[in-house]
Amino acid sequence: MPFSRSLAHEEFVNDAVDLRSVPTRRYVSEHPFIERLRKAVPFDFFAVSGLDLNGYRFGSGHSIDTDLPPAFLDAYYGDGLLKTDPFVRLSLTATEVVIEEKVYEQAAPPQRLVYLTRTFGVLNRTLFPIRRGDVLFGAATFSRTTPFDQDEISFLEEQAEVTHRVITRPIMERFSAQTLKLIDGEITCLRYTSLGKTTDDIAKASGYTPDTVNSYIKTAIRKLGADNRVHAIAEAIRRGLIH
Repeated sequence: MPFSRSLAHEEFVNDAVDLRSVPTRRYVSEHPFIERLRKAVPFDFFAVSGLDLNGYRFGSGHSIDTDLPPAFLDAYYGDGLLKTDPFVRLSLTATEVVIEEKVYEQAAPPQRLVYLTRTFGVLNRTLFPIRRGDVLFGAATFSRTTPFDQDEISFLEEQAEVTHRVITRPIMERFSAQTLKLIDGEITCLRYTSLGKTTDDIAKASGYTPDTVNSYIKTAIRKLGADNRVHAIAEAIRRGLIH
């Protein structure tokens, strides 16, 4: 598979039969949300990395939506720079904003990386980690020829999680249940629970027995890594399983 593909943002999801068949690097052109964000704080390029799914989290290289030049991505991944880029290495444990210039003060980048970033104008990368509790599952990164000022960084930090959620939503809505191995009955019971229905209400509406309803909810809670029904509903909504 090539290192990058230029597809309409929905096309790679619609054509895929499962998450593994979705291209790992997806070119995003003129996304409405990104263009609105770009009007508020001008930037040259963006990248949304990682999914809140095991094996696809930030730093794995298995998921990136971006408008970075495809030729830059091909060279970056082809030369194995993901593993040697000090900006990425520090970002893997980040709890706050990571600014490229500050990283390079502590660790010099490989000369190949310097050449590529200058050639393609991918400069002053600024990364915002996306976490769920202690788990770093994603990141939103913005790049511009001139450094971002503190007000711009604060604004982008406020928008980072929303940006990540909007851009990854097509994948999460289609493949999250499949990857987490939630079945239709579990999702149905979670959806009714989110509407405030009791076990007996759900049984009447779904045709399941009360014991089956409780069993489905219990297994859904476990698969989502939740503590209780309320937590499971929040996780299901965040992952695009229910609306």
